[in-house]
Amino acid sequence: MAVHAHPDDESSKGAATAARYAAEGVDVLVVTCTGGEQGSVLNQSYPRDVPPEEMVEVRRAEMAEAARALGVRQHWLGFTDSGLPEGDPPPPLPDGCFALTPLEDAAAPLVELVRSFRPHVMTTYDPTGGYPHPDHIMTHRVAYEAYHAAGDRERYRGHGVPWTPLKLYYNHDFSLRRMRTVHEALLAAGVDSPFGDWIESREVREVPERPVTTRVPCAEWFPARDAALRAHATQVDPNGFFFAVPRDLEPRIWPVEEFELADAKVPVSLPEDDLFAGVHAEDDR
Repeated sequence: MAVHAHPDDESSKGAATAARYAAEGVDVLVVTCTGGEQGSVLNQSYPRDVPPEEMVEVRRAEMAEAARALGVRQHWLGFTDSGLPEGDPPPPLPDGCFALTPLEDAAAPLVELVRSFRPHVMTTYDPTGGYPHPDHIMTHRVAYEAYHAAGDRERYRGHGVPWTPLKLYYNHDFSLRRMRTVHEALLAAGVDSPFGDWIESREVREVPERPVTTRVPCAEWFPARDAALRAHATQVDPNGFFFAVPRDLEPRIWPVEEFELADAKVPVSLPEDDLFAGVHAEDDR
């Protein structure tokens, strides 16, 4: 089970890993906490404007196509996008949005989903959200709460039969180590890199790197990831940031996706190359 904030996050974070496991027979469920209602058309090559009242349905259709590309199931948790407040000071978040929902109210539907779907492994964002979007930070809080509470019979009564997931991971697709490695490889190959300013900004701000415990080989599924990204046509420019690395070079430069093991209820041996290391699918607890 992969828990994400908005439609398109599942295609830019851990997507090739999800596609790999789905192709290998794992029942993979992507959970999307919000509908992306506050999103606008970010792809400058998109052929038309999308009025705000249409955006939800457009993004739902994009999400369905992305799920097909990855070979996964997908579930909407049903909360309202909080938007990304900008300004100094930033404006208040809109009433009723995901990030302002009390934690137990926000986690309850995910606890119920965990108990019905019964995942062995969950993935989500680290406590920073990966970047400071209020919905990403809230997604971490909700996924962390659901992971730890779903197996507790005394919590969230009336929300299904308890089930205890065995491993929780944070995805780290944009680690400084990865971006620096890709940046330097592109320059060495004589290819323009768009990542220099991004790397410099993180170094100047001294953004701490979180530990990577698990590197999943998944280059064979990069085309599925790319198809999922292109499915989010309002958000992702097929000639933009996510497609800046030549696809013939990418598997040689960085053929994995990275994760941080945040919790395990089975014996582990780090580092890993498999999210299901130590997990037995027949374990129904």
